[in-house]
Amino acid sequence: MPAPISDIEATARRTRILEVARWCFLNFGFAKTSLEDIAKRANMSRTLLYRTFRDKAEIYDAVFVDWLISRRPRAEEAAADPGPAGDRLLSVCRAMVLEPWAEMVSAPMGGAFLEACAQIAPESEAFYREVVLGSVTTILGDEASAEVFLLALDGLLSDQPSMAVLEGRIEILVDRFAPNMPTQG
Repeated sequence: MPAPISDIEATARRTRILEVARWCFLNFGFAKTSLEDIAKRANMSRTLLYRTFRDKAEIYDAVFVDWLISRRPRAEEAAADPGPAGDRLLSVCRAMVLEPWAEMVSAPMGGAFLEACAQIAPESEAFYREVVLGSVTTILGDEASAEVFLLALDGLLSDQPSMAVLEGRIEILVDRFAPNMPTQG
């Protein structure tokens, strides 16, 4: 029987698996990523991988949560900041959309990452949407405006633009929704 591992070792193993799995999912897609790919790139056996995660779908969900939902504190902090509404809205978009997009857009299967999450981990995808909606609602002051903002934001991603193009589009969108809005607080 193998010796028990420390919490630090377990956390390090989990982190390594998630980093490698994210790379695999972004480059090969969910369907073409195998547990063998992840284990080999993480420099561990599949048995060790199974001790950490039950299956590929659980790994995918954990990657999504670790990579995107973990940004929640930054988004909520930006939304609650006393600065101008447009600056806060742009900060939320940077944390929750632009920074992940920078990695997604440069990967062969990056555009399919969010679509796959809606099918594989719908609860996590819904929670991610709820986090973004809550932050945007805090800034804009009402949920209906925040929902329209998010629908428009989704549209900005549909043609998988470059980072520079997406950033410019988001700046225009933010300016339309929060032009010189007074600071809330």
